[in-house]
Amino acid sequence: MASVLWQELTAEELRRKAANDAVVILPIASMEQHGPHLPVGVDTILCGGVCKAAAERAGETEVVVAPTLWCGMAEHHMAFGGTFTFDIPTYRAVLLAFLRSIERHGFNRVVIVNGHGGNIAALGAFLPDFARETSLRILGTTYFQLAQEAMQPFMQDQASVLHACEVETSMMMVLAPETVRHERLPEAFGMLGADLGALTRPTVGRYKPFREMTETGVIGDARRATAEKGEAFLNACADELAKLLRNKEAWH
Repeated sequence: MASVLWQELTAEELRRKAANDAVVILPIASMEQHGPHLPVGVDTILCGGVCKAAAERAGETEVVVAPTLWCGMAEHHMAFGGTFTFDIPTYRAVLLAFLRSIERHGFNRVVIVNGHGGNIAALGAFLPDFARETSLRILGTTYFQLAQEAMQPFMQDQASVLHACEVETSMMMVLAPETVRHERLPEAFGMLGADLGALTRPTVGRYKPFREMTETGVIGDARRATAEKGEAFLNACADELAKLLRNKEAWH
């Protein structure tokens, strides 16, 4: 199978994909703390891995996966160290520059696939601007929200993806197993039993950094993670994203 990754293709091959109306996946992620047991590149590794797997499952839909934007909106993690973050104007400008580059190369369709919770609000706010300021047809999704229902049967004691949790740790055991600090798993839990709905969708908003919410930097329980669950989570995410890529109605 020919590579689906932009960086592994020649300019001539990419021109041919543009002429064939290939869909470009633009993965956006983050570089931030993920507790004592995972590297700071988790969101970037997982988002890129899910996008690659989905592109390979897209069937007759031709897809190319652009390089993952590894920096996002992560101010809430800065106090732990190891984190990079954009401000809103910079993030908007960088994403728009990427989209305009894709547009100038003759592509028409882009799926922005987000892999970091802190990017969700910004991406939603940017989409109307990107639709107005480019000629591209753009879809935006967060892969773990898209696949939440499909992943739930494999979750032991959480209902959604949290942070450095059972899901992310399990997936890292598959996509980058050498980076998981297994000896630190016994301490990799935090905010167990918290009202996460109230935390993520408050009636009255106030900025609160992770340092004030969890001593470990973890929300959830990574002690539940296994590579077997990771395979199931990865397949669920890739399958749901591949369905979106194959869905012709999504572009109309």
